[in-house]
Amino acid sequence: MRAADVIGFCRRAVSGYPLRSCLMLLAMAIGVASVVMLSTLGEGTRRYVSRQFSSLGTHLLIVLPGRSETTGGPPPMMGQTPRDLTVQDAMALTRSTAVRRVAPIVVGSAPVSVGSRQREITILGSTAELLPIRNLALSLGRFIPAGDVSRAEAVCVLGHKARNELFGNRSPLGRFVRIGERRFRVIGVLTRKGQSLGVDISDVAIIPVASATALFNTESLFRILVQARNRDAISRAKRNLQEIIRDRHEGEDDVTVITQDALLATFDRILRTLTLAVAGIAAISLAVAGILIMNVMLIAISQRTAEIGLLKAVGATRGQVLILFLVESTLLSLLGTAVGLLLSTAGLLVLRQMFPEFPLAVPWWSPAAAAATAVATGTLFGMLPARRAAQLDPVTALAEK
Repeated sequence: MRAADVIGFCRRAVSGYPLRSCLMLLAMAIGVASVVMLSTLGEGTRRYVSRQFSSLGTHLLIVLPGRSETTGGPPPMMGQTPRDLTVQDAMALTRSTAVRRVAPIVVGSAPVSVGSRQREITILGSTAELLPIRNLALSLGRFIPAGDVSRAEAVCVLGHKARNELFGNRSPLGRFVRIGERRFRVIGVLTRKGQSLGVDISDVAIIPVASATALFNTESLFRILVQARNRDAISRAKRNLQEIIRDRHEGEDDVTVITQDALLATFDRILRTLTLAVAGIAAISLAVAGILIMNVMLIAISQRTAEIGLLKAVGATRGQVLILFLVESTLLSLLGTAVGLLLSTAGLLVLRQMFPEFPLAVPWWSPAAAAATAVATGTLFGMLPARRAAQLDPVTALAEK
């Protein structure tokens, strides 16, 4: 029996029962599309988180008040904070030769008003070093000036959205805004930045750190951003920061230093595992599709008993009948895989239109793994019907005609 005869026989068998064939194709296609789309969403989430962390800056370390540790007893509790971080603590960190820049951060919320317009927005208190550390850019004016960090200058830099809400199309440079009970002169406007780890940088007002501590009546910092000189200096910078704070806090290790690379690597491992887990769950639907193919083909054998008997009567061997039905199930799996890949491509195109900023990238292994699993599943579950067909007695089969 030639290969062309086998393919022709299987093609006629598939097209001869369109409803049955369509159901099997649909089951396989849904399984393949699920694997590709869910793995793509998982990979896209990983890339989105990576991009968000990268937008924070490069070679970044974050110093947080309080030490993360378990203090014993169920459940674990966070360690206490003997003292807050201060601006003086932040400036002391510049003594490290592994550190390039330091930016203390004070965060609060306050009403900002211009004439009759008023909005409640996030206020960031920091220094001129925040601009290069966070990779911020200005569309108008200049950033808060460098100099003595204890000098509470009444100047501010507005985010893109805050500027539009308060001033509309007018230039805000040189104009005054009221933040809380204090007046600040606008000296700059940030470019459109968007969300960054849950904070809308376009909807903030940045003021000198001394002005922020006076505005919110606090000496404590929210955190300190530190930029290492290069990637190799990150670990040395972390050790130096911990030593400097320990010396200033009477020997207490009461801060947590998080490195950007370590945080990103942790999220990367978690999201990669999640992507594989979700793809594995979706692959279960391929097994369900394989079982459907097996059951439908078992029913089909009872309907095609006379056909099988005629094949064996004219000389077809058991092996040839086995190959015919295996090729048929494999052909259905291949067609279902092709339809599933087309469905996943269409679905991803729709998602890209709906969420243009979300990085939807198909992992290289996803289509190959889905196709291989689909074909292997279809062939495996087609084995039982094929063996049953091959074992039919030709005389008995023809007698049932």
